Amino acid sequence: MGEQENNKIGGSGNDNAMAVDEAGAGAAANKGKSLGAADPRLQAISDAIRVVPHFPKPGIEARGFIFGPAIALAIGAKFIPLRKPKKLPGEVFSESYVLEYGMDCLEMHVGAIEPGERVVVVDDLVATGGTLSAAIRLLERAGANVVECACLIGLPKFKDFYKLNGKPVYILVESRK
Repeated sequence: MGEQENNKIGGSGNDNAMAVDEAGAGAAANKGKSLGAADPRLQAISDAIRVVPHFPKPGIEARGFIFGPAIALAIGAKFIPLRKPKKLPGEVFSESYVLEYGMDCLEMHVGAIEPGERVVVVDDLVATGGTLSAAIRLLERAGANVVECACLIGLPKFKDFYKLNGKPVYILVESRK
């Protein structure tokens, strides 16, 4: 993960964090390229992902929280959920953004990030990059140093676009058409 070794997130220090948006999940791959065809294990992951036409639809969300806390634990980072409005208790601040099908918003707890903390944003799916861009903006407003983004699935329209707000984006598999 990361273009330079000194950007690697890990260890048990207090300056490491991982933010996962409400559909967050995934793991980093090589330099932003899908490895689905190169590795039979990744091809098996790709083959096991069900394609749901016309997704997203109301009421289906947060499937990535299955992966986020485990990834944070594995790299020695804290887990910071980024959620849709009114899903987090307590004081939050938000970032609105435009999606291809309308507007949306992400929220994060006030005080979840200490200024200067290094953050990896993890999401389950990247299509246009709208949600990831909003997550980066939200975290940077809180003082975080966003290092990179990692996504489980990249849609074909995101292909060859592996930087977002100047941050590298790593995709494990590309979706089937």
